[in-house]
Amino acid sequence: MTVRCLSFLFVMLAISAGPLSAETLLERGTYLMKSIVACGNCHTPQTPDGPVPGKEFAGQLVLKVKAFTAYAPNITPDIETGIGSWTDEQIIAAIRQGRRPDGTMIGPPMPIESYRDISDRDVRAIIAYLRSVPPIRSKQPGSIYTFPLPKSYGPPVGPVGEVSKSDRVKYGRYLVDALGHCTACHSPLVRGAPDLEHQRGAGGQEIPGPWGVAVTANITPHEDGIRDYTDDQIKQTITTGVRPDGSKLSPPMAFAYYRNIRPEDLDAIVAYLRTLKPKPTP
Repeated sequence: MTVRCLSFLFVMLAISAGPLSAETLLERGTYLMKSIVACGNCHTPQTPDGPVPGKEFAGQLVLKVKAFTAYAPNITPDIETGIGSWTDEQIIAAIRQGRRPDGTMIGPPMPIESYRDISDRDVRAIIAYLRSVPPIRSKQPGSIYTFPLPKSYGPPVGPVGEVSKSDRVKYGRYLVDALGHCTACHSPLVRGAPDLEHQRGAGGQEIPGPWGVAVTANITPHEDGIRDYTDDQIKQTITTGVRPDGSKLSPPMAFAYYRNIRPEDLDAIVAYLRTLKPKPTP
C-alpha cells in the first residue's frame, strides 16, 4: 500500500471515529452531576453515608438560619411536583438567572451568581441528565425569606462558550467557580454575600445543619490554607473528605460526589487553587 493510500486511510479512520469518541450531552451531564456540580448534595435527601438511594433530586430542607428557611425543590421530571412540565429554556433560566417559569425568583443558598458562567453546552448537558432520572412525586414547601429577593441577579445571560481544557488554570477556575461554586462557600460573607473580590477562598463561612455548624476551610495558598499541602494531598482531601493529618471534613462538603471527579479535572482544580491570592482565614 502506498504512503498516499495510508494517509487517506488514517484520515478516514479519524473522521469516522470522531463522533463515536465524542462525549454526548447525556454522558457529559451524568459526569458533571455525579461529580463537580453535585446538585444532589442539596436536592437529594442525605444520610451520613451519602445520598438516600431511590430519592435522587426529590428535594429536602437544606438550610434553616435566622434570615431564611430554604428547601431544595424536587427537580425530577415529575409533572406535578418537579420540573417535568418545564421547557429546557425555562430550566436554563432557573439555573443561570434564578427565575422560575412563573416569574418568581430563587433565593439562597442556590448559587445563581456562580451558575451564570456555566457554558451553554454544559447547562444543556445538565438538563439532559435531569430529564433521564426517574420522576418522583415529592412536594416540597416553599422557602421562606425575611428579606426581599432581588428582581434579577444581573442582566440576561447571553451565549456562554466552552472553556478550553488546554488552559489548565482557566479550566480549573471554571470547574471551581462556575460548576462547583466552591469559592461561593469557601469565602467569608460580607453583608450576606461571599466576598469574592477581596477574600476569595479564605474560608470562615459558617454553615449550620444536622452536622452542627460547619466552618468552611481556607482553600488559598496561605499558611492557614493549602500552602503546605502537596497536590496529591489536596486531591485526597477533595475526593475523600480526609485531611492530610487524618481529620475528617464535615458535610455539606460533597466528597460523596467529588470522589468521581476525573484525574485531569482534579489536576486543573489544583492548578487553579494554587493561583488564588493567599489570604488568612478571617
